[in-house]
Amino acid sequence: MLTNDSEYPQFEFGPYGEAEQKVWHAFELYENGKMSDALSELNLALQIDPANCSWHFNKGLTLDALERYEQAISEYETALAGNPEDVEILNSLAIDYTRRGRYELAIAIFEKIQRLQPDFEPCYCNRIITYTEMELHTNAEEMFYLAQQLNPDCPLCYYNIGNSLFIRGNYPKAIWCWNKTATLEPNHPQIEYRIAQAHWADGELEIAKQHFLAELRNNPGDIDVIFDFGIIQLETGQTEAAKEKFNRILEFEPDYTPAMHYLGEIALDLGDYVAATQWFLRAIQNDEMLPGPRYRLAQCALISGDIQTARDYLMAEMNLYPTDSDVMLSMAWLFLEIDEYSLAVDCMLQVANDEPKNAQVFHYLGLTLAIQKQYDNAIEFLEQAAELSPQNIAIMKDCARAYLAKGRLDKARQIIESCRALAPEEQEVLLLHQDINGASFLQRIKNTFLKPTTKRRFYNIQKKLRRHLHLG
Repeated sequence: MLTNDSEYPQFEFGPYGEAEQKVWHAFELYENGKMSDALSELNLALQIDPANCSWHFNKGLTLDALERYEQAISEYETALAGNPEDVEILNSLAIDYTRRGRYELAIAIFEKIQRLQPDFEPCYCNRIITYTEMELHTNAEEMFYLAQQLNPDCPLCYYNIGNSLFIRGNYPKAIWCWNKTATLEPNHPQIEYRIAQAHWADGELEIAKQHFLAELRNNPGDIDVIFDFGIIQLETGQTEAAKEKFNRILEFEPDYTPAMHYLGEIALDLGDYVAATQWFLRAIQNDEMLPGPRYRLAQCALISGDIQTARDYLMAEMNLYPTDSDVMLSMAWLFLEIDEYSLAVDCMLQVANDEPKNAQVFHYLGLTLAIQKQYDNAIEFLEQAAELSPQNIAIMKDCARAYLAKGRLDKARQIIESCRALAPEEQEVLLLHQDINGASFLQRIKNTFLKPTTKRRFYNIQKKLRRHLHLG
């Protein structure tokens, strides 16, 4: 925030002196982290002198600190009306344009700064972020090297280009950049957290844990860090430690719904279905639009034998239009368990649309349609699965059974012969070969494939805990 003097100044008497006094007081409040109070003082000052560009700039900075970015943009634009070539105001405006996803405007502002003052390093450093969010990573790297020529030890430059590298999956280089930031600026916000995330994404879970702990030593109340640390503890089997993390979050922020959801997942994994139900109900009471808990409640209802309640929860989950493929597949199997084949197919088709290279989902679609005796459609999906995974014995056997059900014995035999070439000793392949004209296809499908077993496992970053029903 702009100020004219480090010592308390002497103010003139009269309204303008009063306004300056309020601006100075606002600066003190800003420095002490009292942003709302600082904003109030600036508003009073601007009522007296509404044309003061510096005060509008200060107000924009204060609004940024309050994460009220659209209002901050308005203040910066007002400040620029009186001082259109002020690079500090232009830079702050471009940063907020980036925050709000108005990337083209941000780039235009940064380029204007570059023309006005080519040695203004922040216009290159901050442009790294804009280009990264636009997925123009080559441009982001160009900005990094231009910034380096002006300030080779800028910790923010290393931090920003580390984000670009992380998004591209280049975790070792991202870690190197973020370690450089930590060396240049040990108190950089959440730097240990970012390093932890990169090690986590790179599969180095134990190293990641050490950086999570380092971040929590500096910021013990950071909910984002506690939450992710809890997830990584789940992944490494430290269920009780993870449970403690999620409960700690609720002590800091009682309405933090994701923590409730994960406590429900843990209870479900431990077989405590009553506690799981309570946590999931609490989650949806706190956030009616939260995806996930309803289909978990459907699982709990099925375990207790309440099919109608399970169906109601599944339909409620469908009304939220979930997009997570793992959730959709799990819901498909739950619909199969309650004989809602059409809804199961709808779930699988959504996954197939989102993941056209996923052989497994086309395989399951084929099986589900075969159970309904829609053999032509079943064969189409099974053939697509076989094309995506050409040496998958399970898919090949199911294709053979589908052709057998259609009376296409020649095609069934051809596929079984291919199976025998890949797995000459597999008992089921031999039985199919010996008895290709035998047992009822529908009964074989039900007996062989619809033996769901419950598996619960903890998924990686961005994934919820999912319980999948797999074919036996």
